[in-house]
Amino acid sequence: MSTSRTAAPEPEIDPRLLEVLVCPVTHGPLTYDRAARELVSVQAGLAYPVRDGVPLLLPEEARRLDG
Repeated sequence: MSTSRTAAPEPEIDPRLLEVLVCPVTHGPLTYDRAARELVSVQAGLAYPVRDGVPLLLPEEARRLDG
């Protein structure tokens, strides 16, 4: 007999938090990409990961956007 575990859903980002968060590089706005679980700064060309509902707004943790 085996038991299957389903992954807990990723916590959502509170919309009020998104209103106050800014890119640490440009101090510009961030948008939330739900599918990629990232906060995106178009101005900086960076995507910051969100892990367990916590944004990691460190430039060294960010992924460069292609394009």
